[in-house]
Amino acid sequence: MPKMLLLPCAVAMLLAFPVAARADDSGFASSHTLRKERGYTCMADHFHTGAGEGKTKIGARAAAIKSWAEFVVVEYGADWARYGRAGSAAVHYTKSADGWSANIDARPCR
Repeated sequence: MPKMLLLPCAVAMLLAFPVAARADDSGFASSHTLRKERGYTCMADHFHTGAGEGKTKIGARAAAIKSWAEFVVVEYGADWARYGRAGSAAVHYTKSADGWSANIDARPCR
């Protein structure tokens, strides 16, 4: 390809795919009702769950957050999988003979 065509081709590709160049968002989030809160765009009423186990509550919570984020990133993209931004986050713990289990529920936000 001649050098003089490279720049116009590159510009055309960037204009054709602005979402892919902008962020890691699958686009599936738009199938849910979204709203602005705390400066983020959040799913208004769609929750995801995560579960984890650990020797301590902290370990169980970390495993549950990882589980939550792994599912959200597959479904909506990494922009939505930051638990620290999640809305209505709740953690429930259960003590067992081997340690703790944690279950979290939260609405993805980006």
